[in-house]
Amino acid sequence: MSLSRDGLTFSARISSHEGVRPLAAKATFVEEAGFDQVWIGNDLFGEPGLVSLAAIAMSTERIRFGSAVIDPVSLHPAQIAMLASGLQDLSGDRFLLGLGAGSDVFYSWAGLTPPGPVVRTREAVIAIRALMNGESPLGLPGVADGWTEQAVLRFARPAPIYVGAMGPRMLEMTGRLGDGALPLCLPPRHVYGVIEQITAGAGKAGRSIDDIDVAACIWCSISEDRDEARWLLAKHIALYSGSLSVEALASNGLDPEEFAHTQALMLEGREDDAIRSVSASMLELGIVGGPTEVIDQCAALIDAGVDHISFGPPMGPDSMTSVKILGEAVFPALRASI
Repeated sequence: MSLSRDGLTFSARISSHEGVRPLAAKATFVEEAGFDQVWIGNDLFGEPGLVSLAAIAMSTERIRFGSAVIDPVSLHPAQIAMLASGLQDLSGDRFLLGLGAGSDVFYSWAGLTPPGPVVRTREAVIAIRALMNGESPLGLPGVADGWTEQAVLRFARPAPIYVGAMGPRMLEMTGRLGDGALPLCLPPRHVYGVIEQITAGAGKAGRSIDDIDVAACIWCSISEDRDEARWLLAKHIALYSGSLSVEALASNGLDPEEFAHTQALMLEGREDDAIRSVSASMLELGIVGGPTEVIDQCAALIDAGVDHISFGPPMGPDSMTSVKILGEAVFPALRASI
């Protein structure tokens, strides 16, 4: 399900450590660059994403914007439905509600002990959709206990629900229940397996994958200076080298030992050596290079059936310059090719 007129959707995942106003200004720049969607984070103890979403709603005119992602543990599903309905009203129905399980590490800091990730996310998706449709979740299959018939929003306004999904069970659940999916696809070709798992879930619910907007959420580093772009992606990979699933790396033809070596160098404080240790195969975790190279790599995804590419950190040496290059050089070429 593509949300753009030509069948392709391009989105940006942005952040700002400078506050709400700079983030809203970035979103405006992303809109002017020609993106279809912009997504911002909302981690517990992180940036004030909910405030930023309201600021983006008021500072942009066309672009759809979303939360990547709100968790249903630190914020009750009824509150999420209320906020989503309000953001839809404020923006003229441009808001996309990104939901996810959240981090058990962050929950532990707050003394929270929720149900398992798939269960809490599934229960939230079902309840929030009912609430945004002006109904009570009471009695719906798969919803948590405790709702009553009085649990109805005073001001309800539906919004598409995207699920931040990684593992097989979450992806299958997304296929059954989600309007969209926000899987982190590392490397980009991992999206093919993701689509297969979501398709399977959709089939179990009598749905089609065409009804679900699956965003290929990739790391992208683009610059007119090809070497600079590659160095920045290598730095990003080095920083996350110890956080990546060994199983996921191996299943995508990458060598976990290479990442372990890079992580060891990082732990020794040898960051430059760690960055230099990132091999060409390790760089396959993202899309990298100058405009022509990025066009070719994105075109390969589109040719294989991907119709939504979501560009995320590191973006490039200067993220807004990279946004401009994508909008001016990459998107027109890709759209002209379909």
